[in-house]
Amino acid sequence: MSSTDFDDTLTNLAQPKSAATLTIRVIKSFEFRTERSLVLRPVNLEKTTVGELKDIVREAIRTQPGWKPYRTTTFDTLKLYTRAHGAKTTNLIINLDHDDWILDEDSKTLEECGFENETEVSFFNRESYSKFQANPETRWT
Repeated sequence: MSSTDFDDTLTNLAQPKSAATLTIRVIKSFEFRTERSLVLRPVNLEKTTVGELKDIVREAIRTQPGWKPYRTTTFDTLKLYTRAHGAKTTNLIINLDHDDWILDEDSKTLEECGFENETEVSFFNRESYSKFQANPETRWT
């Protein structure tokens, strides 16, 4: 490959479904836009279920340094945020539309839910999300 050549493989196709990279947007507060990202790799999209992904993230929050402020929140819901090369929402914390993107079936594999390499999902408390959705105002104090 010369210096003028480049690999034009789309990043969502660059890794096999058995070794994908996922970004989990762990949202502590919608109102204060408190969010921290957790990058997971390699994740087998063909075998990992929604419920297993929730458990993996909860374990990371419980055991990894820097997550202590998040340990008091009950995280129970995953929602697709964006796929690689897809459109992103204008809301900085979560996409408030597309409630059909909420992943309610813990037994489904991530592949069945449409995950690809470099998919981003939000992980949050469903009750807090419903309250924010009804009144999507942010606070900065």
